[in-house]
Amino acid sequence: MSVKAQRELDDEVSADDFQALEQKVFQTVEMLKAARAAQQAAERDARRLREQFGHRDDEFDSLRAEVINLRKEREDVRSRVEKLLKQIDQITAE
Repeated sequence: MSVKAQRELDDEVSADDFQALEQKVFQTVEMLKAARAAQQAAERDARRLREQFGHRDDEFDSLRAEVINLRKEREDVRSRVEKLLKQIDQITAE
């Protein structure tokens, strides 16, 4: 094999190796882009869920306060009804 043929073979192998390396670099860049996009989407979802959780927490506190007030009102009404029933019993007993 001549020196010229050997150099052409080396150049061809080097070019093939370089193209393979270049392709791997492009694939790695694309994978990195996809990973970053997925991370950004996950961070957006996490932010949205935190906001929703905060709103739900506020709503829960509001509903809890409302339930407490309704129970108090129920007890007040029950007490007034019991007083009225006692008065009716007294009137009918006389």
